[in-house]
Order: sequence, then structure tokens, then C-alpha cells
Amino acid sequence: MSEPVLRLEAIRRSYLQGAARLDVLRDVSLEIKSGEIVALLGPSGAGKSTLLHVAGLLERPGAGEVVIQGRACGPLSDPERTAIRRTELGFVYQFHHLLAEFTALENVALPRMIDGASREAAGVRGVELLEAVGLGGRLAHRPSELSGGEQQRVAIARAVANRPAVLLADEPTGNLDHKTADAVFEQIVRLVRETGLAALVATHNLELAKRMDRTLFLREGAIVPG
Repeated sequence: MSEPVLRLEAIRRSYLQGAARLDVLRDVSLEIKSGEIVALLGPSGAGKSTLLHVAGLLERPGAGEVVIQGRACGPLSDPERTAIRRTELGFVYQFHHLLAEFTALENVALPRMIDGASREAAGVRGVELLEAVGLGGRLAHRPSELSGGEQQRVAIARAVANRPAVLLADEPTGNLDHKTADAVFEQIVRLVRETGLAALVATHNLELAKRMDRTLFLREGAIVPG
């Protein structure tokens, strides 16, 4: 049996609100393997975004461990965590967060260049990915010249530019109409299947969740039976 690409072990995360402590995550454990796409469902305020931030090494848990590709990330320094985020993790959010002054191709190529690739190599990878998500004819368009669905597909291509092992998506279709959301979701699924990504997708869309490999339910900071 293959080792999980992403493993969370008894994760706890709390915040102080004045003198009170708010427990957002309570002993959350999960595993995701290569090529698997897992839905994370839960009401607003259940802790889904916080869970993704912890899994993506954007926040440190109060207790527990995040293990990526078999490597425990708790003991790592901030620069080491940043390096893992850059090479092993891809992020897609509800809002695309594309750089308005850059073209679609430049937005996708930028992570490769930050990771040390030449402009030429980054461009080749960017063209490959944009063609893969159906935007081969939109390479030179800036975000303002793209539809919402096209912008989100650029964001997906950007998220996997550095060939990460894990894709973390926070309501990636939440800002799109039903037809466009379906098309964007299909792009995510295809990338997961073709590249062997391990994907964790937070969503409110029950229809999309049913099309993933399995579903985790987060309620009041804990994983509960569906």
C-alpha cells in the first residue's frame, strides 16, 4: 500500500479572542494518496479554510503534525516550509488572485521562474498547461480580458506549474455559475488523474463532492461521520 502524500495527525488550532480561546480545529486526522481527490464539506465557520491553511503550511498548528511526502513539517524552519510550499504544494482559491498586469501565460510561468527556471523553460511549461486547460488561444490575454471561468482555469494551471504533489483548493468553483463550475471542476479532476496529484477540495457544492473519490465532513472543528 502506497504512503499517503498528505497526512494530518491530530491537528489542533486555536485562536485567542480577548480572554477566550476559540478552538477551530480539534484533533483532525486525515490521509490523501497520489491520484486521489477528496472533498471537504462543512458549514461556514466549521474550520475548512483553517484546515487548508495548516495543511498548506501557511499556519502552524497548536498541536499535531503535517506530513508531506513522508516528511514531518513541524520541526522545519520558516524558509524550509516556504520551499515546500513552492515545490510540493499548489493552491487554488475561490477568487483567482491573478496578477492583473500580466498575461495568462506570464501568470502561469511566474512560479516556475521564482523556482529558478529560465524564462524560456517557464514559458514552455506555461503554454503546455494553458493548452491542457483549454486556453491555448488565450495566452496573451490579461485577466480583465478573460471570463471568470477562464481566469480560474489560469489559476489552476498556475497552481500546478511547479509539479506539486498536493493540490489544496478552497471553494474553487464557488464564484462561478453552475455550467462554468462544472467545466472548471472537470479540469481539476483531469489534472489530478493525469499527474497523480493528491487533492483536497473544500466546497459547499454537494453535487461536485459526490463526484470526488470520497468526502470528509468537518463540523465544529472535527472530522465527523457523513
